[in-house]
Amino acid sequence: MPSDSRRPPLWMSRTLQLAALYNVVWGAAVIVLPQQTSQLAGFDPPPGYIELWQCLGMIVGVYGVGYWIASRDPVTHWPIVLVGLLGKILGPIGLVVSLWRGTLPPEMLGTIVFNDLIWWVPFALTLWHAATEHSRIPALAGSSEKPSRTLRDQYGKTLAELSQDAGVLVVFLRHAGCTFCREAIADIAAIKDELSAANIVPAFVHMGDEAAVDKFKKHGLQEVSRFSDPERQLYREFELEIGSVGQLLGPTTFIRGFKAAILDGHGFGSFQGNGLQMPGVFLVRKGEIAAAYRHKTASDRPDYTALLQSCQA
Repeated sequence: MPSDSRRPPLWMSRTLQLAALYNVVWGAAVIVLPQQTSQLAGFDPPPGYIELWQCLGMIVGVYGVGYWIASRDPVTHWPIVLVGLLGKILGPIGLVVSLWRGTLPPEMLGTIVFNDLIWWVPFALTLWHAATEHSRIPALAGSSEKPSRTLRDQYGKTLAELSQDAGVLVVFLRHAGCTFCREAIADIAAIKDELSAANIVPAFVHMGDEAAVDKFKKHGLQEVSRFSDPERQLYREFELEIGSVGQLLGPTTFIRGFKAAILDGHGFGSFQGNGLQMPGVFLVRKGEIAAAYRHKTASDRPDYTALLQSCQA
């Protein structure tokens, strides 16, 4: 069981227990009373191979055992919840196709309400909770130094060292395929001369490896400092959190994503890093944060010029 401080909300365990009991009872009824239950489902007369109906009941009942196990710790046993949710989504799709073809009785629609549909939201929320818990940034054991003083860029400099002679506009990116991150790189390239005139150098923090620099080369930023931070220790130091469903998958994000990826031509790619991580932008001088912008949604487009002006006012 997880510790009390990391225990998932009680309703998640209770929901899985309720799903387990429902599945076991439904499955047992189908196994013990195949004729009667098949007639309730619209098969009149009952199917010739009643054993297949009983087999379905056995499968549903076995899922119930899995849900009961998962209820003990939904975060650890998230694969069971995922398999259950997939079954509850694909099952109704198959049923609708069969009804369209006329191979199953319409009364079968009633079975998917309690067998499948009512579990979609709680199962999906449980999976999201598990994903965010697994995405938490662990502290580095035995390390008392701030990552900004230990993590080095491709030139061997730390962020603290880099910020001694000039201001550093630190742009934290999300996963490598994020279209908004590609947009951010293009935006920084567009104000490179403005930054230089203000004695500010840009730097990027990402979760990938140093081999993936094509997106920087495209905008002439291959010489800019890049900090590879797959363990997300700099993200932790700068208090950048895991995003919520609304922050990462809200309607604004989809609309902006279409514009950035398709209309503006930034495209998108495969994941490299944690897709739940939120980005941010910071101006750092002499190892201290002079200005900060923490994204409210993954699709936020910071006004970099306004951010720089805010610390000069």
